[in-house]
Amino acid sequence: MIDLSNIDGFEWDEGNKEKNWIKHQVSTSETEQIFYNRPLIIIDDSGHSTGLEIRYKAFGRTILGRKLAVIFTVRGTKIRPISSRTMHKKERKAYEQQEENEEQS
Repeated sequence: MIDLSNIDGFEWDEGNKEKNWIKHQVSTSETEQIFYNRPLIIIDDSGHSTGLEIRYKAFGRTILGRKLAVIFTVRGTKIRPISSRTMHKKERKAYEQQEENEEQS
């Protein structure tokens, strides 16, 4: 599992910023917001990881409640978002179940 306690910001590739907006209408601000809201679910994205770079999938919500799926990697102390989009139905259902579990705890 990933430890985000040493993260101190975000590093954006200019092409990914534009791609996320054009393709999915997700802004950089919205993408970053999910890392500050709970619940935040992070899993390994081993299917897209390489020997040089480990990728992760994050599922979270923005300040306005938009539920996003974000593919990212970590470079040093920065989160480097690769892709950001609205969660699919199956992802939303799993995320909402996690929200319920945390509310009951």
